[in-house]
Amino acid sequence: MPATPSTASLQVFSRTLSGLVAKAAPGIVAIHSHRSRASGFVWRPGLIVTPHEALAEEGEITVALPDGETLPVTLAGRDPTTDVALLRVDRMDLQPVSLAAEPVAAGSIAIVVGAQEGAPTAAFGVVSLSGSEWRSLRGGEIDARIELDLSLRRSAEGGLVLDPGGQAFGMAVFGPRRRVLVIPSATIDRVAARLETHGRIPRGYLGLALRTVPIEEAGVGAMVLGVEAGGPGAAAGVRQGDVILAWNGDPIRSVRTLLKALGPDSVTTIVRLSLKRAGEPVELSLTVGERPEA
Repeated sequence: MPATPSTASLQVFSRTLSGLVAKAAPGIVAIHSHRSRASGFVWRPGLIVTPHEALAEEGEITVALPDGETLPVTLAGRDPTTDVALLRVDRMDLQPVSLAAEPVAAGSIAIVVGAQEGAPTAAFGVVSLSGSEWRSLRGGEIDARIELDLSLRRSAEGGLVLDPGGQAFGMAVFGPRRRVLVIPSATIDRVAARLETHGRIPRGYLGLALRTVPIEEAGVGAMVLGVEAGGPGAAAGVRQGDVILAWNGDPIRSVRTLLKALGPDSVTTIVRLSLKRAGEPVELSLTVGERPEA
């Protein structure tokens, strides 16, 4: 029976999708860590990106290549705040993927290409939300809020997200209640580059224990409950009982907001603190330190 125009169109559409998956598959690998299965992709020669949350905290990590070969990898670094981990593999001939930074609109078709035991997997859906930059619950700076409406198998977390033209615009990860989020290309490139060089993402550090408190002027401040000996706060002259009223001239809104300002770019910067000490105003300069590794 000859194909009708509608079925012919569906066949073309189907072949197009499978072609996009096949084109992306050589750069996708399956990630195996202790009791965990996920996907990842070749970011640069010898380097693979995968979600931090999908990796076990310890133990051996291996990757299954598209041809089925299994190789050991080492952890180059991981950033819990942006859910990006970087792995090193002793194979420089693996095909890196090309990440696009173009914005994606809500309603656009999205295809997630993952891997399972070396074989490609695919999930099909739409971009349900495309918003501006945001901070994760752990304080990571994500360049765009992108959510997908599709069903994703656990082993496909870390897969590459493609637009209808086959351009990769990010990595698929699970958010709260298994909502599928996208870590966009710009975030991946920024974080992975730092992990390749430093092995970790530095975070600002004050060496202060703080609590949000109301102040007489109908606002809030950050009361200093403790000062770590030898920390940046102690070096600046901050004392227990001080109340921080402003940070570089901006009124304190909450301790949580203040701590969110301590991103990677804050390390070594000098900030002006406006305090109230025993009812008297005090101005101090504090050099933000780098948070020690746990």
